[in-house]
Amino acid sequence: MIVPFGHVLALGVLLFLTGACGAMVRRELIMVLIGVEVMLNAAVLVFVAAALHWGQVDGQIFALFIIAVAAAEVAVGLALVLAARNRTGAASRDQFSSLRG
Repeated sequence: MIVPFGHVLALGVLLFLTGACGAMVRRELIMVLIGVEVMLNAAVLVFVAAALHWGQVDGQIFALFIIAVAAAEVAVGLALVLAARNRTGAASRDQFSSLRG
C-alpha cells in the first residue's frame, strides 16, 4: 500500500511546525536542539516522498546530505551545550543571550 503524496506532505508540514514551535518555545538548549532535529527530519521525509513521487533520485541524495548535516549539528551542538552547562551550571537559553569568548 502506497501512502498518497499529499498525506506525506501534510505529515511533513505537521512535523516541521512541531519542531519549529519546540525550538521557539522551549528554554532548555537540549530541547531547542531536539526541535531543530525534528525540523530536519521533516525535510528529509518530504524530500524522500518527493523523490518517490516524481521518480527522481535527487530528493534521496538531498536527504542523505541533510542526515549528514544533522549528525554534525548534533555533535557540535551537544558539545556546546555541555560546555555552557559546565561553565555556568545551567543550560537555559535565556542565560546565553550574549556569548563572549
